Amino acid sequence: MSAALDDARPELKGRLKAERQALFAAFREDGKPEKLLRGLRQAVDDILADAWVAARLPEHTALVGVGGYGRGELFPHSDVDLLILLGAPADAITQARLEALVQLLWDLGLEIGHSIRTVDECLSESGADITVQTSLLEARLVTGDAALFAQLQARYQEALDPQAFFQAKTAEMRLRHAKHEYTAFALEPNCKESPGALRDLQVILWVAKAAGLASSWSQLAARELITQDEARQLMEKERAFKDIRVRLHLHTGRREDRLLFDVQTAIAESFGLASDPPGPGARRASEYLMQRYYWAAKTVTQLNTILLQNIEARLFPQPCEPVRIDDRFNDVNGFIDIARDDTFETAPSAVLEIFVAMTERPDLKGMTARTTRALWHARKLIDDAYRADPGNRANFLRILKAPVGLVHALRRMNEFGVLGRYLPNFRNIVGQMQHDLFHVYTVDQHIMMVVRNLRRFTMAEHAHEYPFCSQLIANFRDRWLLYVAALFHDIAKGRGGDHSELGKVDAFEFCRDHGIGEADTELVVFLVEQHLTMSQVAQKQDLSDPDVVQAFAALVKDERHLTALYLLTVADIRGTSPKVWNAWKAKLLEDLYRITLRVLGGEPHSADRELRMRQQEAMATLRLFGLPSDAHEALWDQLDVVYFLRHDASDIAWQTRCLHDKIKSVKPVVKARLAPAGAGLQVAVYVKDQPDLFARICSYFDRKNFSILDAKIHTTRDGYALDTFLVTEENFAKNYRDIISLLEHELCELLASTEPLPPPTRPRLSRLSRHFPIAPSVELRPDDRGQCYLLSVAANDRTGLLYTIANVLTRYRINVHTAKIMTLGERVEDVFLVDGPNLNNPRVLVQLETELLDALAI
Repeated sequence: MSAALDDARPELKGRLKAERQALFAAFREDGKPEKLLRGLRQAVDDILADAWVAARLPEHTALVGVGGYGRGELFPHSDVDLLILLGAPADAITQARLEALVQLLWDLGLEIGHSIRTVDECLSESGADITVQTSLLEARLVTGDAALFAQLQARYQEALDPQAFFQAKTAEMRLRHAKHEYTAFALEPNCKESPGALRDLQVILWVAKAAGLASSWSQLAARELITQDEARQLMEKERAFKDIRVRLHLHTGRREDRLLFDVQTAIAESFGLASDPPGPGARRASEYLMQRYYWAAKTVTQLNTILLQNIEARLFPQPCEPVRIDDRFNDVNGFIDIARDDTFETAPSAVLEIFVAMTERPDLKGMTARTTRALWHARKLIDDAYRADPGNRANFLRILKAPVGLVHALRRMNEFGVLGRYLPNFRNIVGQMQHDLFHVYTVDQHIMMVVRNLRRFTMAEHAHEYPFCSQLIANFRDRWLLYVAALFHDIAKGRGGDHSELGKVDAFEFCRDHGIGEADTELVVFLVEQHLTMSQVAQKQDLSDPDVVQAFAALVKDERHLTALYLLTVADIRGTSPKVWNAWKAKLLEDLYRITLRVLGGEPHSADRELRMRQQEAMATLRLFGLPSDAHEALWDQLDVVYFLRHDASDIAWQTRCLHDKIKSVKPVVKARLAPAGAGLQVAVYVKDQPDLFARICSYFDRKNFSILDAKIHTTRDGYALDTFLVTEENFAKNYRDIISLLEHELCELLASTEPLPPPTRPRLSRLSRHFPIAPSVELRPDDRGQCYLLSVAANDRTGLLYTIANVLTRYRINVHTAKIMTLGERVEDVFLVDGPNLNNPRVLVQLETELLDALAI
């Protein structure tokens, strides 16, 4: 490094640090993000200018700010994007001085992103890379040769193709939106990159500037691309996102643009937001922050659509001969357009009619910018009188009954605020977060996902995803009633109290007001009230118990209610998170549906009948393997009715085939196969029973990072354990044969040993679980027959949780008969059927529950 740069370094570094700290302190006092961003940019400008002088570079060179820094704003921990512009390729001396300059800038604590290019090189790179082209669009001279910089700007503008730039940036935006699942309503959005966030605002200004239309919101309004009110809203939202991003950088001490759960509360409190006092419906400070964020993102999303359409119309003018649709709407180049500017004001019913028209004309690609803007402002026309109008009510039902386009219509209605205006209780859940550790969307977006899933059941192109659901819905009369139930099933979230009970009142009032018949109203209300029931019965109760099935059949009453509840349940679970649904849950729900359907059809669900059916089916399967006709007898003589009721015929046949010649084996027998349900591996263990067997098996799966989805524990008449586990592991599908072989060998060795059980580990919880911990709950109560106890456990999920529970049960000499493992994202709700010699002792029960709670505590 040159002597001049060496001498300048301490002073520049100290000055930059002091100026940054002063600016941060001022922001904490006045909360003005634009002032901070300008101040940081100016401070860096001054430092760079002095460093440039000390570097003694040739006369025909310039230091240019590009990207966000070139735009004239600098966030606390953002990169300083620089272009060192050369009048000619650098010689050895210039190259050495440039390297020394760059090193100095890093030493000063600036995180720079730099390039060193001539004008020709800049144009070559810009033509090949849209990112470079975009960064040069915002180029700003910091110091150096102004004439050289002017030459770059002139040649850049000459080479710039506004139409190609528009197409490239909008395509890039679509890819970015796809990466974020096309929603601004993720629970941990990126305030820079998510749909509706800062990047969407920047795209508008980039394409407008490239087209020579404007470089600010006020200029866009002056060119009549947006109204003055829309320009004001965009400036407000931009300021809000910048404010959040500044606070994120300052709070985390790094370049962090994601509103993670870890920081949401702190950011909310920095805005002066506070949590409600504890009580029903109480909301966290972070929930108030995020709802504001979502409403802002929703506004940006809508205005982004309007602006890009207007800019596109200027860049790609097309003949616009309107084709009449009806008195209120025209088709203009494939987009629906209002016939007059005041269409919605003179005929408010058109606010819903436009969505009816779009469902009836699937060839329409969307709305014109004029229509989008008019509809955005017309949403305020929806009031009590509008909602009470019979014609408007009929139009809303026409949308729900539309054969195509329903999901797009509802999503557009939600984006425009029309849906929340028409259904005021829906408005309350727009942007509402769900801290239940398994929903990954806000309540309104979850509802949209559930409606989407129900619609997918009806589409041939998705039949491979949901074959059974597709089969059922094809024969379901008035399937639009399912969409009504989906709209209302979670509409009462956040009010305090049971949202199912509150929601059914809303659903009843909607059906009554819209003239829906008594029988159909009863079905919708039933679905809203019971939308969680089928999942709970399938995943938490013993489906081999005839009383469980009979009670569920009595609740649903008939096949229509059963089918509707099944379809809504599948759509609901699949709409919570990609992680929640799996093939095992699908099998449990389908099993419950089929068993209940037989009961509703008049077939008695008796233990004797089920026993005979499963044994006959298992025997038929065994014959296919060429086993002797009496091969099963030795094993089956040792099994009781409970075993046959708790296992499918295919499981019985598989276990019989594996064990028929190993009865009373001295060595443990472990067999594994791909689970028939497609949800991992099915593992059967046959060994002389021992008190700690369940815990010992769980300890093995714990060490190998297997998740246990289900466990059936059975003891034969001659004192052998025949236990079956359904387990899964992240990579088992890639090399399951090797995993099966290793599992069978290692688990046999473990069960043959007499080593003490290892202590349960306490692994780190996931980030989500750390910030939204569940208060563990333990409930132990006798089953309906008084022969066993039901142990229900709820806690944050973590590796080794089941082994932790099993370890405690072993110490109390408690036998596990079944374990139903329900994992809901980061939450587990497990149910065990247990018995033991000490469970009739009240003091022991209290001790057991206390010890389990301690073991489950985070």
